Amino acid sequence: MKIREHEPPREFRAGPVRIRHCATINLEPDEQVTFITSDGHEYDVVRKDWGYYATPSMNGRLREQGLRSALVSNNQGKIFLRLVEQERVEAFRAYLAQQQEFLLSWLDSDEEVLSLLKSLGAQPPPALLEEKRR
Repeated sequence: MKIREHEPPREFRAGPVRIRHCATINLEPDEQVTFITSDGHEYDVVRKDWGYYATPSMNGRLREQGLRSALVSNNQGKIFLRLVEQERVEAFRAYLAQQQEFLLSWLDSDEEVLSLLKSLGAQPPPALLEEKRR
């Protein structure tokens, strides 16, 4: 792993939001970095030889760490995966309204995912149906 800190951070705007790019991390396959919030919630990213595990299991480890995963779209038709601290859902909803973005679906709930798959006419994986029956 190689970490390059940006001192001072590179600043730029993403719409009305100011972003501070503080570091760049290069991972080799099968290396992981863990991000931790001030409340102790953890979020892992793992590099593989084919790409990245961008999130831990959304209906398992992420949820256990107090993070909800949301599929979001904006007015330009861009689609995003957002991770929301469970106790900050109302702040997230306010952010969506301010940014004129739309919550398409929560992805951390088996019920929400089953509903989404049904609306798409997609067959859910058997394990998800088995988990639902428990």
